[in-house]
Amino acid sequence: MPEKTIIATPHAPAARGPYSQAVRAGNLIFVAGQLAIDPGSGQLLAEADIGVQTERTLRNVQAILAAAGSGLEQVIKTTVYMSDLGEFAAMNEVYARFFASNPPARATVEVRRLPLNVKVEIEAVALAQG
Repeated sequence: MPEKTIIATPHAPAARGPYSQAVRAGNLIFVAGQLAIDPGSGQLLAEADIGVQTERTLRNVQAILAAAGSGLEQVIKTTVYMSDLGEFAAMNEVYARFFASNPPARATVEVRRLPLNVKVEIEAVALAQG
């Protein structure tokens, strides 16, 4: 059975409950759903538009992967939760900048409500380096 390693970094928002920012199991890294929270200030960007929220969220995913010794290029699957699929095009435009080549598999789901009333939450599964 693969060993479970908890990943934590101050360069992404701290977990606000009984979960980890990410967990490495074998050669996989599972990044918990990230929100548009600035890790430096702790400021929630709930009032920002979907593009700003998506960028901050993906930067948080990127920081967690970096702490695990991996990166966005190693992401194999994401799940994007949105409170309004009517904003899909704007989210997707920002998302595409982060995954410009060889993008991961993805599911995008509209949900009634997200934590802290944000517009987007993104989780990821990535390959670990080495």
